[in-house]
Amino acid sequence: MNLIQLEPYRTTDELKAEIQRLKTEKKAVVLAHNYQRPEVQEIADFVGDSLGLARQAARTEAEVIVFAGVHFMAETAAILNPEKKVLLPNLNAGCSLADTITADDVRAWKQDNPDGLVVVYVNTTADVKAEADYCVTSGNAVAVVNSLPKDRKIFFAPDMFLAAHVERQTGRKLDIWLGECHVHAGIRPDDIDAQKAENPGAEFLIHPECGCASHAIYNFPDTPLLSTEAMISHSRQSEAKDFIVVTEIDMVHRLRREVPGKNFIPVNRTALCEYMKMISLENVYETLRDLNNQVTVPQEVAEKALTSIERMIQIG
Repeated sequence: MNLIQLEPYRTTDELKAEIQRLKTEKKAVVLAHNYQRPEVQEIADFVGDSLGLARQAARTEAEVIVFAGVHFMAETAAILNPEKKVLLPNLNAGCSLADTITADDVRAWKQDNPDGLVVVYVNTTADVKAEADYCVTSGNAVAVVNSLPKDRKIFFAPDMFLAAHVERQTGRKLDIWLGECHVHAGIRPDDIDAQKAENPGAEFLIHPECGCASHAIYNFPDTPLLSTEAMISHSRQSEAKDFIVVTEIDMVHRLRREVPGKNFIPVNRTALCEYMKMISLENVYETLRDLNNQVTVPQEVAEKALTSIERMIQIG
């Protein structure tokens, strides 16, 4: 009779110690998105937004990249590092926004607009990026669109709220795909109004993916829309002590770690991405231990997508 050897239960501290040991042993780096669980952020070598993580993936000398994020982020890292192992601790960690558009949707627009330019948000699959001229994040979308020829039609996909922000900032009319992030779309104007009533002296930190952004701009006209990375720099420089954070709830953890002495209030404690939360300390540890859950992109797709991704990294 064969007995299955079970690993002993590990405490959080033991898991963290084992992950640190395995990173050295396997010559690995752990990249974590701002929306990851706090304990996952704390064992990462770098925590950031999609643009920052892409830049780190492009420059790392590690042989193994463990991406504590969602599937499209691991795909991007794999495209930038074809010679390295890119691992996603939970292969079911997808993205509701990325799922709103396919490569066929982009090809259909290109067929109708052969002289147009395609700009896609980084929250898209590799297949979609392969059909794009430019890839962007919330941090550089305005800069990218501003850099494009004024006489070219632009298709912007898939987030309609980020697209509306880009239109306001650039003054350009875009062809907009009507996609949304379910977390950001779920933050309502009532959430903003309620938190402002409770914290009248607080400043807003509002992500441009939020469906409530137009309401905030109209009712609080001095409020900027900020990428998650810009939230860090803005709150450091601001004289305000209190901030209402209008994005996924675990951005608050990073803000509290990196900007001590200030108070960060989540606008809605149910603004939680269940896909990001699929990554746990346990599966980060197991992935490092076994070097499994590798994410790969077909060479033909990767080669086509690389151009738009490199442009994203270079601009803004």
